[in-house]
Amino acid sequence: MNDCDVVIIGAGAAGLMCALTAGQRERRVMVLDRADRAGKKILISGGGRCNFTNLGIDAENYLSANPYFCKSALNRYTPHDFISLVEKYGVPYHEKTAGQLFCDCDSGEVVDLLLEECRRAGVAIKTKCAVEKIRKEGRFALRTGLGEWTAESLVIATGGLSMPQIGASGFGYAVAKQFGLNVLPCRPGLVPLTLSNGDLRDLKDLSGISVKAAVSCGGQRFLDDVLFTHKGLSGPAILQISNYWNPGDEILIDLLPDFDIGEAVQRWRKERPKAELKSMVGSLLPKRLAHRLLGLADCDRPLNRCGEKEIAKVAETFHRWRLRPSGTEGYQKAEVTTGGVDTAELSSKTFEAKKVKGLYFIGEVLDVTGWLGGYNLQWAWSSGHCAGQFV
Repeated sequence: MNDCDVVIIGAGAAGLMCALTAGQRERRVMVLDRADRAGKKILISGGGRCNFTNLGIDAENYLSANPYFCKSALNRYTPHDFISLVEKYGVPYHEKTAGQLFCDCDSGEVVDLLLEECRRAGVAIKTKCAVEKIRKEGRFALRTGLGEWTAESLVIATGGLSMPQIGASGFGYAVAKQFGLNVLPCRPGLVPLTLSNGDLRDLKDLSGISVKAAVSCGGQRFLDDVLFTHKGLSGPAILQISNYWNPGDEILIDLLPDFDIGEAVQRWRKERPKAELKSMVGSLLPKRLAHRLLGLADCDRPLNRCGEKEIAKVAETFHRWRLRPSGTEGYQKAEVTTGGVDTAELSSKTFEAKKVKGLYFIGEVLDVTGWLGGYNLQWAWSSGHCAGQFV
C-alpha cells in the first residue's frame, strides 16, 4: 500500500495543473492515468498548436446549470497567469483571432512545461494505470493494475465522454454517483451537426465549401466560418452553436451577415435588368452555394423577372436560411462534453464535494462547458489551480 497526501485521477490539463499546484505546497502527490502518456488531449488541441487560453475570458463564455459557479476560479487564476507560465519556459506563441492564443510550434511544448513543473514540485505520475476500485474508510483507498494507494484527498480530473478514441470514458461520472453526487445529463459539445437525408440530397455537391456566416439558435449567435460536409455542417460557427442546440431545434444561418441582399437586388434590377440573379449572387458567395440555394428557392431567373415576392424570398434564403439538424456527429467528433457533475454539489472555492470530505472534481468532468477558442483549457487551468491550493 502506497501512502500519499493526494491522488489525482487523470493526467490531462486540469489534473496536471492541480498536481503541480499541490506539489508546490509540499503535498505528496500521485497522478494516475490509464492512457499511455500524459496530456493526450492537450497534444491534439488547436490542430496540434494548442489554443491554450483566450484573452477575453468571461463567465458568459461558459454553459452551465449554474452560470455563476465558474466565476470564482476564473478570477483567481486568469489567462495572464497561465501566459506567465508559458513565458517562463520561453514557449513562443501568437494571437490568432479574437484573443485566441496558440503555440507557434506545437502542443507538446505545453505538455512538457506542465510535466517539468510537476517534476520540480516532486509530483509522481503513473500512466497505463487503470483504477479498478475506490473506497473511503477515513482515507481514500484505490486499487489499480499497478498497485494500491491511499490518500487524504482524491481529485477526479478524468474529463468527459468526448474523444473516446484517445481514452475518454464516463469514469468520473461513475465515481460521483458512487459517492452520492448528482450528475446532470451529458451530450456532445462543440460538435459538427448532421442533416436529414432530404437536406443532404439537396446540398450534397457543396461538401468542402466554407463561408463566413452568422449562425443562431437558443438565443445565441456566432459569426464565424461554416463548413459544408458530407454529413452536414461543421466549422467554428457550427461548433459554437452546437452547445446551445437541442434535438428538434432549428438553426438560422445568415450567409451574408454584412450585406443587405434584398437592397442589392433592388439596385441591380435597375442597373442591370438583363443580368442573371445567380451571376450577381455568385459574386458574393461561392458560386455552387449561391446557385444551389437560388434553385431550391425557385429564384433562379433574370433580374428583370424578380418582383417584390421573389426579392423577399431571396432575402429570406440568404439572411434567414432555416435548417433543422437531424443530430450531431457524436462524442467521436465532439471537442467537449456538456453536462456532467452538478456544480451544486461542490464548493466553488475549493472544488471539494460538500457531501464527501476530501473528494474533489475539476475540469471537463464538471457541468461547465466553454466556447471554442481556448475557453475550455483555461477552465482546466483555473479549476485545477484552485483545487490544488486546498487538496
